[in-house]
Amino acid sequence: MEREQIELRLKAQKEYFATGATLPLAFRRQALQKLLKALEEREKELTDALTRDLGKSAREGYMCEVALVKSEIRHMLGHLSRYGRERRVRTPLAQYVSRSYVKPVPYGTVLVMSPWNYPVLLSLDPLADAIAAGNTVILKPSAYAPATSAVLERVLGEIFDPRYVTVITGGRQENTALLDCPFDYIFFTGSKSVGKLVMSKASAHLTPVTLELGGKSPCIVDETANIPLAARRIVFGKFINCGQTCVAPDYIYCAPAVKDRLIAHLKKELDRQYGKNALENPDYGKIINQKHFDRVCGLIDPAKVVYGGGSDPETCRIQPTILDGVTWEDKVMGEEIFGPVLPILTYDSLEQVTEKVNSMDSPLALYLFSSHKEHIRYITSRIQYGGGCINDTLIHLATSAMGFGGVGASGMGAYHGKAGFDTFTHYKSMVDKKTFLDLPMRYQPYTKLNEMLVRLFAR
Repeated sequence: MEREQIELRLKAQKEYFATGATLPLAFRRQALQKLLKALEEREKELTDALTRDLGKSAREGYMCEVALVKSEIRHMLGHLSRYGRERRVRTPLAQYVSRSYVKPVPYGTVLVMSPWNYPVLLSLDPLADAIAAGNTVILKPSAYAPATSAVLERVLGEIFDPRYVTVITGGRQENTALLDCPFDYIFFTGSKSVGKLVMSKASAHLTPVTLELGGKSPCIVDETANIPLAARRIVFGKFINCGQTCVAPDYIYCAPAVKDRLIAHLKKELDRQYGKNALENPDYGKIINQKHFDRVCGLIDPAKVVYGGGSDPETCRIQPTILDGVTWEDKVMGEEIFGPVLPILTYDSLEQVTEKVNSMDSPLALYLFSSHKEHIRYITSRIQYGGGCINDTLIHLATSAMGFGGVGASGMGAYHGKAGFDTFTHYKSMVDKKTFLDLPMRYQPYTKLNEMLVRLFAR
C-alpha cells in the first residue's frame, strides 16, 4: 500500500474517533461480540492459514492462538462495565467541597504491529484490548505470515468499518510509512532491533508505546526439582511452535548433580511427545522461512549434540535438538535462539546464577524448577525479568487475570485483562469543585489567618 493511502486511512480513523462513536460501552461490547463470533465461525480458516505459514496443526493453532484470543475477549466482555466506569477517589480536605474521580478514556487511533510466530494471538489479543478501551485500530500483521495476514484482513474487513478497525498488509515499505504517521499509541510485538526503531520513530510525535520484545529466557533446574515432570514441561514449552515462542525457555541452567538425569528424561519426553524422528511427525511445525532456518542451523554445534541435530532444508524443519557441554562463549548463547535448539549449562551456586543472568539483558521470562522455598524466593526476588513460572513453562501468559510484559531490554508495558485495558486507556484525573462554598485561604492578599488555615489543612 502506498504512503498516501495509509495516510488517508489514518485520517479517516481519526475523523471517525472524533465523532465519539467508539466511546459508549455498548458500542465496544458489540464490537467484541462481533470479533468473538467471527473467531468461532472462521476458526478453520485461521488454523488452516497457521498450518500454511508455520506448519502448526489445527489442534495447536486452536489451543495456542484461537482459544487464548477467545478467552481474552470473554474476559473483556465480562469486565468491561467495571473497567470503563469512572472511579471516585478521596478528596483532600483543602479542596472541600469537591468530588474527585478518575475518568478512563481511549487514546484515540492506535497502531498494533504483530509478529509472525503467533500471528493470530498476537494480532487479535491487543486488538481486543484496544477495542475494549474504545480506540480505533490499524492492525499491521507480519509479512512473514502471509496466509494468516490475508485471512485477518478478510475477516476483520467483513465485520468492521475500516474507519474503526482496518488491516494493512505488506512489508518494510508499509511499516516505514505507518511509523512515520502521528498515531496516538503504538503497540509493537517483535524483535529488539525493530523495537528500537519503533521507539525512535514514535519519539518524533511523542507517541507512547508498548514494546513486547524477547530475550534469552533461562530455565533454572535445581537439585530439588521433580526431574521427570520438569523434563515433560520443559519439552512442551521449548519445542511447541518449533521453539519460535518469545517466552520459550532459551537455555537450561541446572545443578550439576541432576544434569545427566535431566538429559535422559528430556530425551524420553521428546520421543514420547514428538516421536523418534520429529521430522516425520505431521503435527511438528516448521521454521518460518529459509533465512531463519539457516540462522538456527548455524547455532548447532554438531560436537555438542546429544539429541536430534537433523534438519530438512526443503521443508525448513529442524529436529528438536539438545546441546550439552555448552559454555557462555558458544555461538548459541550469543543471541536469542528462537528455534528448536536447547543448550544445557550448569552452575556452581544460586549466587552465580543470579549474577550471570543479571549481567545480561533482562529476559522476558524466567522458569524455575524447584521444591525448595528458599531457592524459589531467592531466584524470583534477585533476578530481573518480565514474568514466569515455578515448576512449569509458558502458562503465565495464558491468563487474563494478570498482565504480561517485559522489563528492560525485553520490553515495556503490559497487556492481557485489566493491564490490556489500561495500556490503551488514558486516565484523566478530575476534580468537580462545587460553587456554593469558596475557601478564601488560597487567594491573595496572604494574611496570617490564611497562612494558619493553609498549615492546618496541609497536615
